[in-house]
Amino acid sequence: MTQLEQQLDFLSQIEQLKSIYRQTTVKQDKNRQENSAEHSWHIALVAQVLQQYAQQDINIHRITLMLLIHDIIEIDAGDLFAFSESHHHEQQSIKELVSQNVYLVYYLVNREYK
Repeated sequence: MTQLEQQLDFLSQIEQLKSIYRQTTVKQDKNRQENSAEHSWHIALVAQVLQQYAQQDINIHRITLMLLIHDIIEIDAGDLFAFSESHHHEQQSIKELVSQNVYLVYYLVNREYK
């Protein structure tokens, strides 16, 4: 598979984030459940808007990318609620999960920004 084919496959797979519903709700929309794609978009936008308040120099491009991809594992694992009683067991399960997107995620996070 060429690099372009891998990238297009990755983009196709991350569409699934739209169907991963989080345990948190959107109060402004009648308490409906938020999906992981919305969550990643929103937190990346928050970082962009509030970057001027960082107490040290930051690489906003890298931070935004990490925020956009941080929940990709949920495609395979589903949403994990940080405050659930089984949180520690869920974390261990995630560590054991191997995502087929790991290489591309690593590439995206570690490439240089100009």
